[in-house]
Amino acid sequence: MLVWVIYDISQDKLRSRVFKICKGYGLYSVQKSVFVGNMEPHEIDELCLRFDDIIKHDEDSVYVFPMCKSDFKAVKLLGQAFDKRLVSDGIKRLFL
Repeated sequence: MLVWVIYDISQDKLRSRVFKICKGYGLYSVQKSVFVGNMEPHEIDELCLRFDDIIKHDEDSVYVFPMCKSDFKAVKLLGQAFDKRLVSDGIKRLFL
């Protein structure tokens, strides 16, 4: 299942932990605080639990959006949607 993870974390150290957790699940960074990739449903649940354990609930936000492939194909990217330095060709192909 394709998944978007978008976050707004107030503290640098905590933001770095969230970044590393996303990378650890094989997600691809497409912007500084936006990740996309494939995950199994149980991995999504596990990821959410990990975020829930570390974020400051009164300051931080994390959005996890699972999407089916047909919904993902309907995503519209406008302007500089991706940071081209961060995105692999594999991610670009998902949107073609």
